[in-house]
Amino acid sequence: MIPLAGLLVGILAGLYFDVSVPLELQPYLPIAIVAALDAVFGGIRAVIEGIFNDKVFVVSFIANVLIAAFIVFLGDQLGVGSQLSTAVIVVLGIRIFTNVATIRRHIFHA
Repeated sequence: MIPLAGLLVGILAGLYFDVSVPLELQPYLPIAIVAALDAVFGGIRAVIEGIFNDKVFVVSFIANVLIAAFIVFLGDQLGVGSQLSTAVIVVLGIRIFTNVATIRRHIFHA
């Protein structure tokens, strides 16, 4: 119940406050969101499999976001930012779909 309350408070705070991302950070936001989603779906999969560890989840969440943002930053510095952004999205997308497929198999026993 507490996670749902936290989610509701976060949604309401996001709607109430005018949150804007600085222009310099905007290229990294979609990558960071996809990296965070990868960690979330990995955490859900771990819960279903009975191997969830909150410390591992927090570390993987933060590490995914920072590493993905760093790869895109490095690509921007080398002049190949869009190619590395695409590569990061593809890799994280594959991981997300793999986790979702595993979650689906566990839920529907298929």
